[in-house]
Amino acid sequence: MPSNPGKNLETFPNPAQERDYHIHMEIPEFTCLCPKTGQPDFATLILDYIPDKKCVELKSLKLYIWSFRDENAFHEAVTNRIVDDLVTALEPRYLRLAAKFYVRGGIFTTVVADHRQSGWAPLPSVDLLRFDSQSSTRG
Repeated sequence: MPSNPGKNLETFPNPAQERDYHIHMEIPEFTCLCPKTGQPDFATLILDYIPDKKCVELKSLKLYIWSFRDENAFHEAVTNRIVDDLVTALEPRYLRLAAKFYVRGGIFTTVVADHRQSGWAPLPSVDLLRFDSQSSTRG
């Protein structure tokens, strides 16, 4: 039985609530419709978040993203709506969505929106040495 798009974002308990950890997702098949022309707009969504008590279930996220396929939306509006819906469902410590829209009229548009939980601050960065790639052969 095929799946249908839907707006229900399902969650599951964060298995490591005691730790700040980063979840990174790339969603290369986002589509919505231009409200001026009705033509499709295509984007890659880059979702990064630090969960608090909940994580998003991936199939529900896929169906949620699919639900925009036949909706008219300006890039700025749809990006912020997705952030708002994810923040409502997840209540994350931190969330950032970058929507990288493909060229339209000679213009690439990227919209970035983020959310930070009140009182949350990231831990200081730790700089680790980077190792250069090494050949599998010596020479």
